[in-house]
Amino acid sequence: SCTMIEHNGLRLLVDCGLPQGNDEKRLGKKLPFRASSIDAVLLSHAHIDHSGRLPLLERSGFKGRIYSTKATMELCSIMLEDSARIQEDDAKWKSRKLLRAGRRPVEPLYSVEDAHNVLKRFVPMEYGQIVELSDTIGVRFTDAGHMLGSSSIGIYYMNERASSPKDLRCMVFSGDIGNINQPIIKDPEYIHHATFVAMESTYGDRNHEGAQPSTVDLSLTLQRIMEETSAKGGKVIIPAFSVGRSQEILYLLSDIYRRTKNPMPIYLDSPLSVKATSVFTRNIEGYYDEEAMEFVRQGKNPIIIPTLHAITSVEESKALNDFDEPCVIISSSGMCEAGRIQHHLKHNLYDSRNTVVFTGYQAEGTLGRKILSGAKHVSILGERIAVRARIEKLSGVSGHADRDGLLKWIGEFSPAPKKVFVMHGEQKVSEGFAKVLSSQMYLDAIVPHFKECFEL
Repeated sequence: SCTMIEHNGLRLLVDCGLPQGNDEKRLGKKLPFRASSIDAVLLSHAHIDHSGRLPLLERSGFKGRIYSTKATMELCSIMLEDSARIQEDDAKWKSRKLLRAGRRPVEPLYSVEDAHNVLKRFVPMEYGQIVELSDTIGVRFTDAGHMLGSSSIGIYYMNERASSPKDLRCMVFSGDIGNINQPIIKDPEYIHHATFVAMESTYGDRNHEGAQPSTVDLSLTLQRIMEETSAKGGKVIIPAFSVGRSQEILYLLSDIYRRTKNPMPIYLDSPLSVKATSVFTRNIEGYYDEEAMEFVRQGKNPIIIPTLHAITSVEESKALNDFDEPCVIISSSGMCEAGRIQHHLKHNLYDSRNTVVFTGYQAEGTLGRKILSGAKHVSILGERIAVRARIEKLSGVSGHADRDGLLKWIGEFSPAPKKVFVMHGEQKVSEGFAKVLSSQMYLDAIVPHFKECFEL
């Protein structure tokens, strides 16, 4: 996600995400503009596909400000540093291979120092607050309900010849629109007025399976899995992304803890997850939903559990492999493609006493997808592992609105926007969703191409 807005001499970016996977192959990682020409960045949320090139922007000469919510700013402080360490490690690995071949080493895309420096440019915003960037343009952030601190962004503008407030126009960028009934955070807040809209289309071609379960339903399902696994003397292994999903699982486990007489020990085995959980415990007012706030009013933190053990060191993580008592292990990454979760799967998948619980979408070709699809054997860290553990999927835990949720969001605008730009989705999905907007909702919807420009 990365869009440039130019207005009366001011040049803004909405998001500055890092292309990954097929996007990286198609678009590359370099910035397609001069960083020094950007006056400000409006950041919808902290996920790397929206924020991941901010350190590169800093490294390339950006001198402006970055506007985001306070929670997004704090999450970026850990996520951008983590991303920078990955860039540095990848560059070291590639450079060793190049030097052995007699070729020049490569530089990382950006460094940890760049990540630290760009954080100094953040300006925290409150939901609903309007900040004027110039005499003719202002911005407002609205809760998008996708993750802690996530926002839709309204840009309000007039041209220099405008003579009255009637000439005020608005373009809304959806950011990633959240799912309803997610643990901890509020549902998306709908916006009703916009001249133009740019919206995401991640789930534009499908709906989530079944009705959206309540938090209690999800926790009861997880409790049943835990009790059945514990009765066999096994472990519950939960692959989960470090930011957002891990904290949602902790929220469910906290609900279970309050109901059970013999709670299982819980191990959060991911340094990034531990740091992110700390951010969640500090950013409560204005971000948590009413259900979570009720616990706060009772003097309880809804994601801190007495049986929770935060694992940060490699030695502590390895020790869990020798622990032979029932427990819950939450570790990243969510699709099992890297990180400590691979070691936990390697040591626990072969044992029929154990259960692996998937809590999110598993992309085609990932280790998580293979296990969830019923593979009898998988390769993990170069070793062939038998899959004898019980495999479960906790349905209904998704941070993204599905197709109906997206249609609900765009349908709240009245009158309808003049044009809808369908963005941030796989090409075929975006094109299909734009057709739905045109045929079912009679909107002027188009899918912009890379570097395509529009005059509004």
